Amino acid sequence: MTYVKPPELAVALIDAGESKIFMSARDTLVRAFLGGAMLTLAAAFAIKMTVDTGQAIVGAVLFPIGFVLLYLLGYDLLTGVFVLAPLAWFARRPGVTLRGVLRNWGLVFVGNFAGALLVALLVSVFVTYGFSTSIHDAANQFATYGQKLAAIGHDRTLGYEAHGAGGWLAVFTRGMLCNWMVSTGVVGAFLARDVIGKVVVMWLPVLLFFAMGFEHSVVNMFLFPVGLMLGADFTFADYIVWNEIPTVLGNLVGGLFFTALAIYLTHYKTLPKRNAGFGGDLSAKELGGAPGTTAPVRAADPEVEEVPVAV
Repeated sequence: MTYVKPPELAVALIDAGESKIFMSARDTLVRAFLGGAMLTLAAAFAIKMTVDTGQAIVGAVLFPIGFVLLYLLGYDLLTGVFVLAPLAWFARRPGVTLRGVLRNWGLVFVGNFAGALLVALLVSVFVTYGFSTSIHDAANQFATYGQKLAAIGHDRTLGYEAHGAGGWLAVFTRGMLCNWMVSTGVVGAFLARDVIGKVVVMWLPVLLFFAMGFEHSVVNMFLFPVGLMLGADFTFADYIVWNEIPTVLGNLVGGLFFTALAIYLTHYKTLPKRNAGFGGDLSAKELGGAPGTTAPVRAADPEVEEVPVAV
């Protein structure tokens, strides 16, 4: 696996964010549409495997298939541009403005939602045989699967509502933790130059988020509409107020602070190194060398070059 070191990684991420901000509206919408569709189809698949096997970990292991494929194909997710676009703005790339960042977020949101809604409709059609039967029909082979999809929507809206402000805070927190992991997966696509390396690094944090049941705004764009189409007992307003809004905000905070700002500050705007164990400049004696000679600052660190010491 070809490893990209963090300083080089930071520049690559900023370049990617700049490219997305200046991308045409058409291309942004198309890539976001396909990204949303591919990710949510993988979510539908993962839930189906969980139902069929009775093991939630099976779904978690398989879900990253969609994430990996969409990023290898150059598609976009809202959770990803929450990290990439601001990085270009932080770095003050020419022509990059806050308005441009918000424009990108808005277009990707619309594209993701449209793709997720399409998948929700298609899944509903095949689960109900073209809406000719219901998920409560014992003769329907997809009844258990459909009931699981409907139950997720109920539990993650009315279930949170039952806890009031605490429930809303819980969704926000789960959204924040989600995009800490998912955006790490986005970064993973840049950490290696070979396909196998990219796949491995993207897979791991996304598996973690799905297994933990965190809240992903794009996945939820599928889960709740499909639940409503299958007859779940919550409303679209319940979904928006008690899930999508706090999830989007949590995804934004998690990606922006735990990933974007962290990488920008420590790998792009790195502060000068200080001499460990010393309050000021090092003398030749302190370095263990004779005046006017060259001595290693830290012999144990192979990346630190020898420097001439002046006294």
